[in-house]
Amino acid sequence: MTADLGALAALDDFTIEVPSWAYGNSGTRFKVFSTPGVPRDPYEKIADAAQVNAVTGLAPRVSLHIPWDRVEDFGALTAYAKEHGVGIGAINSNLFQDDDYRLGSLTHPDPRIRDKAVAHHLDCLDVMRATGSTDLKLWLPDGTNYPGQDSLRGRQDRLAESLERIYAAMDDDQRLLLEYKFFEPYFYSMDIPDWGTSLLHCLALGERAQVVLDTGHHAPGTNIEFIVMQLVRQGRLGAFDLNSRFYADDDLMAGSADPFQLFRIMTEIVATGAHRPESGINFMLDQCHNIEEKIPGQIRSVLNVEQALAKALLVDAGALAEAQGAGDVLGAHAVLMDAFDTDVRGPLADRREARGLPRDPVAAFAASGYASAVAAARVGGTQASWGA
Repeated sequence: MTADLGALAALDDFTIEVPSWAYGNSGTRFKVFSTPGVPRDPYEKIADAAQVNAVTGLAPRVSLHIPWDRVEDFGALTAYAKEHGVGIGAINSNLFQDDDYRLGSLTHPDPRIRDKAVAHHLDCLDVMRATGSTDLKLWLPDGTNYPGQDSLRGRQDRLAESLERIYAAMDDDQRLLLEYKFFEPYFYSMDIPDWGTSLLHCLALGERAQVVLDTGHHAPGTNIEFIVMQLVRQGRLGAFDLNSRFYADDDLMAGSADPFQLFRIMTEIVATGAHRPESGINFMLDQCHNIEEKIPGQIRSVLNVEQALAKALLVDAGALAEAQGAGDVLGAHAVLMDAFDTDVRGPLADRREARGLPRDPVAAFAASGYASAVAAARVGGTQASWGA
């Protein structure tokens, strides 16, 4: 099968948001590895993120994490981003690095601590107003480690009340994007362990509360594309956090561990036109590059997502529907495999060249000399790391 360049025109308006924290030093519980030239502040993170957009044309927004990316003047940071050809994307809250949150944040039994967690989100709303962001992304790390440690029902009631306070403080053009994770940092129960729990809270809050699907936040063997389909069907899929995993929340480069899974997800997205900007779904990366170079890792991830979407756009929807209607099991499967097996790299390189972008973004970045320049310039001071 050869790539239909007409079908790939749907890529013209597709964009991917990159995370500021992907450019800092990161590692595992055992070791954080340092890399020459790693950013020392949010401005340098944005400068690095702008390199990804410069060579791919696909990454015009950068997610910020508060307080990791706190600055004195967010207006100045926003202007700096614009000068570098990117904008500020979602604002991510942080409920997992404060001693007060040992037994929970928005679900904590102590109302003082719940008030503190809610106040943090109100501060994030102010950051959104200052940067022009419209998405508040909330991942709740709350949960319990032991049966009987706390009331499961009580924690849900407290969570609902906390979320209502945050939602009520939002402006009309702001969304609450609610993430879920089936385990970690707690292991007996997480307070938002799955898409159903997230969806129930979103439905109770209102239309501007939507679910975030992180591809690494599921039990092994979970059919993620089924979840995607259901959330799109309900109009409640607000955003993706795209990454890859082998075992748990590995945060590997998107499409690296299981490219066929990413293709299957994108096939469900394309089937309803949810890849188009008007769908409101924000496609984002959420990755920490532990051993690979940061900027090339982001470039490769963006290209992997683009390739998966390109292949999904090549699925012959008419032939697929005909085979499905006829009960032709192997024929229907073959339609999908024909698209997945298509090599789209050449046509995508042609499209980039036609838009004045490098055919090979990874090679173009390597040849630019940017990495060696920042390694020489960013000497002294404290390099940013995961959590800073």
